[in-house]
Amino acid sequence: MKKIFVLIIAIFCSASSVAQKIAVLKYNGGGDWYANPTALPNLIQFSNSNINTAIDPKPETVTPGAADIFQYPYIHMTGHGNVFFSDDEAENLKNYLLSGGFLHIDDNYGMNEYIRKELKKVFPEKALTELSADHPIFSTSYNFPNGLPKIHEHDQKPPQAFGLFENGRLICLFTFESDLGDGWENPEIHNDPEEVRLKALRMGANILKYAFEN
Repeated sequence: MKKIFVLIIAIFCSASSVAQKIAVLKYNGGGDWYANPTALPNLIQFSNSNINTAIDPKPETVTPGAADIFQYPYIHMTGHGNVFFSDDEAENLKNYLLSGGFLHIDDNYGMNEYIRKELKKVFPEKALTELSADHPIFSTSYNFPNGLPKIHEHDQKPPQAFGLFENGRLICLFTFESDLGDGWENPEIHNDPEEVRLKALRMGANILKYAFEN
C-alpha cells in the first residue's frame, strides 16, 4: 500500500505541465484552522515569482481523514487553539506522511500543547526534535544561518523549529514562537516592516522547496 501512495505523490509532483496544488488542513477541536487567510496565497505568489515554483495560486482545503490528502505534496496547518484528530484521521495522516507528504504546522500562538498531544496519535513512537541551524531547510533557496527567524514578538521567547523524521527525511515541521504566517499575510493586516515580511516569505519559500524536493 505504501508503494501506491509513493507513486501517487511522485506522479503528481513530476507533472511539470500542471501547477502543483497545496492545501490548508481543516481540523476538528475548535481551533481556528482558517487563521491568516491571505498568508498562503501570498507565499505561493512569492515563491512562484522568486524561486521558480509552479504552484496553483489558490490553495485547497483538506481534512486529515480525506482520501484526496495524497494529492498534495505540502499541507499547511495553523491556528491558535485546540486540535483534535480521530483515530482514523491520525492513521490517514500517518500514511500520508510516510508516503512522501509533508506537513508544516505553524503555531499562531496557542496550539502548542494541543498539537503535540495529537501528533502522538499519529506517531506514538516519534518525538519532535529541534532542528539545528545547519539543517538544509534553512538554506534551500535563502540562507538563514541562525535558523528560524522571529517574525512577531509575543513573549520574547526565541523561535524554534521542531521536526518529525522518517529514515532521515523531515516529514513534519513545527514552527514555534516565530509566527511565519502573520509575516506572509497582507502588509496592512499586521503592519510589519517590509524586511520582516521578506524574512517570513523567504523562510516559507525554503519550506515549500524542501517539501517538494525531499
